[in-house]
Amino acid sequence: MTKNQKIVYIALLAAQAVVIGLVERAIPFPFTFAPGAKLGLANLVTLLAIYTLPFKDSFMVVAIRLILNTLLGGTLSTFMIGFSGALFSYFGMFLIKNLGGSKVSTIGVSTAGGILHNIGQLVAVSLLYHSWSFMVYLPIISFIGVFSGFAIGICATFLMERIQLLRQFKMEQMTKQKELKS
Repeated sequence: MTKNQKIVYIALLAAQAVVIGLVERAIPFPFTFAPGAKLGLANLVTLLAIYTLPFKDSFMVVAIRLILNTLLGGTLSTFMIGFSGALFSYFGMFLIKNLGGSKVSTIGVSTAGGILHNIGQLVAVSLLYHSWSFMVYLPIISFIGVFSGFAIGICATFLMERIQLLRQFKMEQMTKQKELKS
């Protein structure tokens, strides 16, 4: 992949994540029993970035998504909460993918990311509002995180198997990682 191709690919992933995030924000709130819970569909793009780009570039996709979604209708508190969830999720998925190797599937990485995203958000809310009582939502949103992470992992696996460009980028990334290890 040339430098220009990589820049365009990063921009496309970030744009897709922003659009998915905006569409998801427009959907009526599906979980009345867990205020603020969403399916996290934009995390599909994060997962694709982790599997097809090096660390720095995949993190850039996440950062661009967070900043643009905040500028297009968020607040400072939603940015802080989203940033915390995204960081927990991103670093957790990145570590699990790289340390687990072939023993952990894309679905497993995504499911862990769904749970970690929720933990990160609850920690941020608890710190923001100076109360750990928000952690009572952890079991409820962990269930949502498992369900969502599983579904997103299935979608990511499907896309990486069926879309030639994603397969190509994933193979290039795997080759680079093998070269670095040897």
